[in-house]
Amino acid sequence: MIDERLVELLIKVGLNRSLARTLVYLSKVKRAKAREIEIGAELRQPEVSLATKHLKELKWIRERELKKKGKGRPTKEYELIVSLKDIVRELVNSKREELNELKAKLSELEKLLNIK
Repeated sequence: MIDERLVELLIKVGLNRSLARTLVYLSKVKRAKAREIEIGAELRQPEVSLATKHLKELKWIRERELKKKGKGRPTKEYELIVSLKDIVRELVNSKREELNELKAKLSELEKLLNIK
């Protein structure tokens, strides 16, 4: 169910494996409980917890608590609130800025040492 090539590319542009797999999985389903993410994204529970926490901080997902019948902890459900396309656009723009800054520093270094 997960597009492994997309996950691989997201990892190469700087996301960690758990974030990439969680994002790709959530982009394929409308909403998912933590346990569904574990299964669908092939992650362990701690990985899902850390990924969803980070994605909430980035304001890319929303968390909702679902009340259980009887006692016990409520179940958490997650959904993307920013499209995967917009997230990728944000990542691409950020990496392009980093690349431009690096090019400027390399250029300055070359000028300082009279290289070229």
